Amino acid sequence: MVRTIRHHIDGDWRDSVSGATYPDLNPWTGETLATVAAGDADDARRAIAAARAAFETWAGVRPADRQLVFLRAADALERRRAEIFDLLAAETGCGAHFATVQVDFSVSLLRQAAGLAYAPIGQVLPSDVDGTRALALRRPVGVVAAIAPWNSALVLAGRSVIGPLALGNTAVLKPSEESPITGGSLWAELFAEAGLPPGVLNVVTHAPGDAGRIAEELIANPSVARINFTGSTVTGRRLAESAGRHLKRVVLQLSGQNPLLVLADADLGYAVDAAAYGAFVHTGQICMCARRIFVERAVADEFTERFAAKVATLPVGDPGDPATVIGPVINKWALSLITRRVEEAVEMGAQVLAGGTPAPPCYPATVLTGVPPEAELAFDETFGPVVILEVVDDTDHAVRRANESRFGLTAGVLTGDPYRGLAIARRLESGIVHVNDQPVNDEPQMPFGGVKDSGWGRFGVGFAAEEFSELQWVTARDSPRPFPF
Repeated sequence: MVRTIRHHIDGDWRDSVSGATYPDLNPWTGETLATVAAGDADDARRAIAAARAAFETWAGVRPADRQLVFLRAADALERRRAEIFDLLAAETGCGAHFATVQVDFSVSLLRQAAGLAYAPIGQVLPSDVDGTRALALRRPVGVVAAIAPWNSALVLAGRSVIGPLALGNTAVLKPSEESPITGGSLWAELFAEAGLPPGVLNVVTHAPGDAGRIAEELIANPSVARINFTGSTVTGRRLAESAGRHLKRVVLQLSGQNPLLVLADADLGYAVDAAAYGAFVHTGQICMCARRIFVERAVADEFTERFAAKVATLPVGDPGDPATVIGPVINKWALSLITRRVEEAVEMGAQVLAGGTPAPPCYPATVLTGVPPEAELAFDETFGPVVILEVVDDTDHAVRRANESRFGLTAGVLTGDPYRGLAIARRLESGIVHVNDQPVNDEPQMPFGGVKDSGWGRFGVGFAAEEFSELQWVTARDSPRPFPF
C-alpha cells in the first residue's frame, strides 16, 4: 500500500504550497513506497514561523513536563519496533542487524536526553567588584534547523533534533529525499504521540534536486539560530560558507575516509572479523565505515588471504532476509559512482581481491589492493561496500599513511597491547579512535564528531548544551555601587 507523506507544520499534516509530490522508492524492489510532499522555500518559511511562534512557550515548560515527552517518545518507539524495522528495510535497504542498532540507539538517546530537562543551566562566578553577584547562564538559542541524511535515517534525524529540543529549542527538520518516512514523518508521529506541543518540531520534505532551495531558506531566515547538518563534506562546505555570510553557527558532521590499523601483534582472527564488520556493516553506507585498512608487513599475507576469503562469502541480496549482509545501495546513481571508481582504480593498476562486479541494485563487498594515490577511491569517500587494503612497513608508517587523509572522523587500532594502542590513538588525526575495535561505534552520551574535513562540533547528549544553547553573563548588585562621576 502506497503511503502519503505530507509536511508536519505546527502540529498539522500539510501538502506543499505548490501541491507538488514525488515518489519515495524502495531501493531493493524499485516500487513506490510513498507519495511525498515536494516542498520548497515557501514550505520552509511556514515551518520556521511555526517553530519561532512555539519557542517561548516550549522554553518555559516545566522540567518534569519536558522530560515526560521524551520518555513517552521512547516508549512509543519501542512499541513500534517491528514496524520500524520493516520501514527501514523498505526505504533505505537497511538489514535486521543495523535496524536493531538504530532503534536501540534512538530509544537510548531519547531516555538520556530526557535528563537534560534537569541539567544544571549555569554557575556562580567570583567577581572582584564588591557587592556584585555574577552568573554564567545557559539559555536555549531558539529555532534549530536540522538537515539529516538517509543512510542511518532514524538515528541521524533523531540525533539532529532530540538534543536541541530537550534543551528548550524548537526545530525544523529537513530529512533526505531518500528517507522522508524513517528520517522525517516518523519522528513527527512519535513526538506528537508523546505530547510534544504543536510547532515545536516541524518536518519539511522535498524532491530530489530541491534540497538547496529549502537549505537556503533555513540558512538565510533570521528566525533560525543554528544549523545542524550531517552529510557530505562537499555539501557541508557550501552550507558553512553560506551560513558564514549570515554569521550563523553550524554543527557539521561530514565525510570520513576512516583508517583501520592492523598491527603485527594483533589477533588475526579477531582482526579479520572486525575489519569485515567495520568495512561492510549496512552495506558500507555509514560515515564511520573503514575505508582504508593498513596492515603491517609481518602479518600482511596471512591477514589478506583470510580477509579476502571472508569478504567473498558475505551474503548479498534482499535486506528483508536476516541472513543478508550486503543489501542494495541506496539508488542507481550511488551504484554507478561505486562502479566507476572501482573500474577507474583497476584501470590504474589496482587488484581486486574480492567482489568488484556490480549486481544491481547491489554491489558486492569489495576489497582492492595496490590502489594508486591519484585514484578517487584513494582520497575521497566512496559510500558503499568497498575497502582498500594497503601493506605498511611498521606502525609509524601506518600512522603516517592514516594521517595523510584530509578527513579525520574515526579510526580503529588493532593490537595485542591496548596501552600501546592508546599511545597510537593520540597520534592519529581523528576525532574518534577505537583501540582493539573497528571504527563503527556510537553511543548517545559520547562526543561524536570529526576533525579536518570531517567537520566541527560534537554530538552527544552531554555535549548538546555547548552547541545548542547560548552562554549569558548576568550580574546582580546587592546594593548601589559608587560611580566616579
